[in-house]
Amino acid sequence: MSIMIYTITLNPALDRTIWIDRIRDDVANRILEEKSYAGGKSVDVSKVLKNFGVDNIAMGFVGGFAGRELEGRLLNEGIQSDFVRVSGETRTNIIIHEKETGRQLSFNARGPEIRPSEIMQLIEHLEISPCPSMVTIGGSLPPGVSPEIYRKIISLVKRCQARVFLDVDGEALKVGIRARPNVIKPNIHELSELVGKELNGRDEVLAAAREINHQGVEIVLVSMGSRGILLVTEGREYHAIPPKVEVLGTIGAGDSSVAGFIYGLSRGKDLKECLIYAAAAGTATTLSHGTALCQKEDFETLVPQVKLDVIFDKRQQ
Repeated sequence: MSIMIYTITLNPALDRTIWIDRIRDDVANRILEEKSYAGGKSVDVSKVLKNFGVDNIAMGFVGGFAGRELEGRLLNEGIQSDFVRVSGETRTNIIIHEKETGRQLSFNARGPEIRPSEIMQLIEHLEISPCPSMVTIGGSLPPGVSPEIYRKIISLVKRCQARVFLDVDGEALKVGIRARPNVIKPNIHELSELVGKELNGRDEVLAAAREINHQGVEIVLVSMGSRGILLVTEGREYHAIPPKVEVLGTIGAGDSSVAGFIYGLSRGKDLKECLIYAAAAGTATTLSHGTALCQKEDFETLVPQVKLDVIFDKRQQ
């Protein structure tokens, strides 16, 4: 059976990445190197899945010259896209790397104002698109769009029996989980905000994840940086701990984890292996500078090095 995967990014971006020796005041700072990448949380998922040989279709809003460049960059990477074109200009983010210090500065733009008619164009587009097997929705909301759009999109694609992954934060996450996505992937800070209290230590994180699971979210993945990823679902709790590596950058690591998990599901792997894949993919992304994402060879090297701690599994009792 062929698997169709949609990745939905409502506020994608061109990530303009610049390398300099060091930022100095009141002088002309010379740029050593610069590159532009198609960016945005679910766009990153698309790119990693493609690196792993999994076809997918990138969707969302794009506009203006930057939007055309973003689509062209995805096309050059072999990624299909099916965006709704809007009247505004797709945002450009600026990421600056200081070579002397290893410091990284990110300046994220707000994005274009989306008109109500353009919102409905996306909804109608999804209604007539072929039913996907899996859908991932991630990233910030552009101006003019309410978090309610996540609830609408989730309800829409779940009619197709699609598995839905939601990777957003704040109010968007609170609203989105009311539509019961199959999987969410907050980090510790995002989960703390969701449950309304600061979480310290694994036990507190597990308790909060169980609380969300009981609200109807089938799988809660909690990313904890170098400490790995927790998975909580009914009757099963696992902790994947990646090996220690030299971290060169963290941009896109969480998105790569989502892609790793989806990659496992697309190959029919069980949840333990999917979680190991998620931890390996996220860690593989930290091996690269800038906005470069997980490469398959790094991922395959890391998979056997990920340790899996079975916290609870009722099937083994």
